[in-house]
Amino acid sequence: MTVEPSIEVKRHGLSKSRLTALDQCERKLWLSVHRRDLGKRDAGADHQMAVCHQVGAIACDLRPDGIMIEERDLGAAAETTQRLLAEGNRLPLFEATFSQEGLLVQVDVLEPVAEAAWAIAEVKSTTKTKDYHRADLATQVWVLQSCGLEIAGASIRHIDNQFVLKTAGAYRGLLKDHALLDDLTELLARVPDRVARARAVLVSTEPAVRTGDHCNTPFTCEFREHCASFEPAAPEWPVALLPRTGKTLAARFGAQGAYDLREIEERDLDNPIHRRIHAATLSGQVYHDHKGAAAAVEGWASPRAYLDFETISFAVPKWVGTRPYQAVPFQFSCHVERDGGGLDHVGFLSLDGADPRRACAEALLTALGAHCGAVVTYNASFERGCVEGLAECFLDLAPTLMEIRDRIVDLLPVTRDHYYHRDQRGSWSIKAVLKTVAPDMSYEDLVVGDGMAAQLAWLEAVSNGCTPERKATIRSALETYCERDTEAMVVLLQRLTRPVEAWAL
Repeated sequence: MTVEPSIEVKRHGLSKSRLTALDQCERKLWLSVHRRDLGKRDAGADHQMAVCHQVGAIACDLRPDGIMIEERDLGAAAETTQRLLAEGNRLPLFEATFSQEGLLVQVDVLEPVAEAAWAIAEVKSTTKTKDYHRADLATQVWVLQSCGLEIAGASIRHIDNQFVLKTAGAYRGLLKDHALLDDLTELLARVPDRVARARAVLVSTEPAVRTGDHCNTPFTCEFREHCASFEPAAPEWPVALLPRTGKTLAARFGAQGAYDLREIEERDLDNPIHRRIHAATLSGQVYHDHKGAAAAVEGWASPRAYLDFETISFAVPKWVGTRPYQAVPFQFSCHVERDGGGLDHVGFLSLDGADPRRACAEALLTALGAHCGAVVTYNASFERGCVEGLAECFLDLAPTLMEIRDRIVDLLPVTRDHYYHRDQRGSWSIKAVLKTVAPDMSYEDLVVGDGMAAQLAWLEAVSNGCTPERKATIRSALETYCERDTEAMVVLLQRLTRPVEAWAL
């Protein structure tokens, strides 16, 4: 085995992450090296990085005989790796570091197999192998083979979504291997060309690459706003805003020179929803079939309740009885109609970090167990799933919980079928619709304004470093946000079923 004896981490050195950036977009690679200051990270980027570190730590814990290459200096890490291998070490190595032709890789888990061979495991927090995982793995195999190692296996070690935590902290079985070495032949042959291409990009000026679907695949690019700033202004009403097949239609009509919805004919659209959006966009007139909406909800028994959950999920299950990425409700808001008119609000929010499911289920029964009317939701499959999950967990509460589940109705398809304002821009999310029927109820003034922000707020609130004062602030923000969701459903249902002139009544 030969390892470059001294690794100078050059300004334009290459790594598998930089090759992944190249595969996504040449401009992304160039900017990530030369103009990192232009990037804008998503709100959840730091959290996702922490999740990756947590899964990686568990992969190491599952091999307690392994040796961690702890040096942060990559040159020192490579020298330690070389020394251990030269000494005949046959224990697993974590973060083993190698370099070949200026391409440096750190292997998550390097495990001894057979007499002198090794197997590579690339640890991922996903539940299945993705295309870029294969390319990452091929890069590592190429470097290690070029350094003289015999590689007998190469796998993506990812999360098994069927794993159930049975004992706190016991994660054996959480990860499973997807063996891929035999499938990497073509990717291995491409590594030298990828390396040469990356080097050429990094010594050139900033590449001119148009924005497109690649900006979000396999990752949302932090430079997309910067790149878009060089392009002509997008059409005011792009064809791509049409739901589901909008991007495909945008490409088709774009080939004909039409980029704005107002440049195409209604007869060219087959989907009735697309035709409705097209008509509203051209005319500026709202499509509002209040009679049809009223007929659609006529069978929803009163007094009605309006329900919304907020959930948290973990790649590594936190509570006994949960699976990876299982959505666990930690909060709900419920507005309940009174028989004599008006509304009562009931809410639940757990911020102590303990398993919230039992307390949530009991609070839900208190709020809705004796309620005989319909339970109104927006995108009912989510709320039904939350209630079913609680019923599966607590068999003593299951009959009443399933009775609540059976009373859940969905306001989303009613809205989609009977209302459209062009300012929704092809979306029927409750936020998009609400700003057109009740602009005074915007989410823009809220500290927590969407589901991702709610999850991040919960994580902060239950963290060890969160002060009582900060936790109180987060509690207030979460309660306000969740209550806004159910209040929005109340207002939306009222206005969907009435003519516009009656909205103020």
